[in-house]
Amino acid sequence: MPEISRFLGIVILMYYNDHNPPHFHARYGGMEAVVEIESGTVLEGRLPPRVIGLVQEWRETHRDQLMDDWRRARSHLPLRAIEPLE
Repeated sequence: MPEISRFLGIVILMYYNDHNPPHFHARYGGMEAVVEIESGTVLEGRLPPRVIGLVQEWRETHRDQLMDDWRRARSHLPLRAIEPLE
């Protein structure tokens, strides 16, 4: 699963050929959540509240890039790295 970003101990990943709706995986300290790109809904898993807040802030800033990577993954193209949260 390609890593597309890393910040503050949080790793953001996206699978090729993953199921809809468009989403990404966020890992932190042995925990993982699956987050829908458009709405920010946590589809599976959980993260500490502070961490999910940082993930949501990052998602809102990079929504277009995330959707571009989702389309690239569905087409089996290399994913592009996305800037970390600053």
